Amino acid sequence: MKTNDKRVLGTAILGSGLDDMNVMFLSFSLSSIIADLNLSGSEAGWIGTITNLGMLVGGLLFGVLADRYNKFHIFKITVLIFSLATGFIFFVDNIYILYLLRFISGVGVGGEYGVAISIMAGIVPLNKMGRIASLNGIVGQIGSILAAILAALIAPRLGWRGLFLFGFLPVVLIVWAHFFIDAPAITETGAETTPQTEKNPPQIKELFATPQLSRLTLSLMLMATIQIAGYFGMMNWLPTMMQSQLGVSVSDSSQWMIATIIGMCIGMFVFGQMIDRIGPRKSFGSFLICSALSVYLFTLANTTFTMILGGAVVGFFVNGMFTGYATVTTLLYPQRIRTIANNTILNVGRAVGGFSSVIIGMILDHSGIPMVMLFLASLYGVSLLTMLSIPDLKKENYQPSTQAVK
Repeated sequence: MKTNDKRVLGTAILGSGLDDMNVMFLSFSLSSIIADLNLSGSEAGWIGTITNLGMLVGGLLFGVLADRYNKFHIFKITVLIFSLATGFIFFVDNIYILYLLRFISGVGVGGEYGVAISIMAGIVPLNKMGRIASLNGIVGQIGSILAAILAALIAPRLGWRGLFLFGFLPVVLIVWAHFFIDAPAITETGAETTPQTEKNPPQIKELFATPQLSRLTLSLMLMATIQIAGYFGMMNWLPTMMQSQLGVSVSDSSQWMIATIIGMCIGMFVFGQMIDRIGPRKSFGSFLICSALSVYLFTLANTTFTMILGGAVVGFFVNGMFTGYATVTTLLYPQRIRTIANNTILNVGRAVGGFSSVIIGMILDHSGIPMVMLFLASLYGVSLLTMLSIPDLKKENYQPSTQAVK
């Protein structure tokens, strides 16, 4: 691999880690923001919703732009957008400016992920795409851990605004990339030999160009929505439910969160190896079945130790398969709409799946924890049936060397 390509690969992976860090700043400062800006629960809830809407807009917009123009240039723009918008939150003094900046930050984050994955796919052999996508996901989780560490060190001294100043950190990465990476010389395996013309630019509607592509796109959107719904349900509600059920402390909940993130990282690593070696059908099938079982069995946790151990197991299966969607999308769609596919499928999943927190809250109000777990387990059953219905995921049809659905 050329030195220039190594630098690009490292920059793309690090950029993904930094966007997770920036997104998680809100989670660790929300209570302080609510108190400082005197927000109601509804006003605070809209911060996350607006961020997700920004991600959807950014995913659709920058997916198209990246497939039409130089991907690395677009990548740098997305990182600058979410970095600057996050850093400027330091100056926020009212909720409306915060809404605006979180929306803009979401636009950058939503655009960045698919562009980064497409850049990696052009450099890395496609039969190793699962492993590189899993590495990208693991670095993202490290970014979340870094956000937690910064929150613990900075917020008590400089307040929640001081924490958001670290949102400017990715600008340093982009400045370095501008001077040390030659964007036109980046390898892009499978790129069209003729340049895109104004009469034939890549478009979102190409995801539905044929009945086969339409079926694939809608099925992956449903699976991604369930993936995001399960993740939000687990990370937003399980600590609260366990505090209620077991009477554990906030400190124990933090240990649960750390154990869960470690489980996620190990799960991503294992899943990346599996999808490259045995294909997506067996990989997704085994993880979806185990996700349904582990989530429901988590209700049996009755001590702090079993809660922490269960969190690691749930994290392993539930979020371990997250990076598989980028791998499958990259390999099954034509190269000309690779970024459009990744960004559209993931961000539709984010926008729709994010509402799972609301649904789980409603179930808790009326039925209790066992019904929540049954709901989450059922979602993974639906995803499993959807996955099995996609003919392109059969081993004989899933051939990385073809790069696209015919």
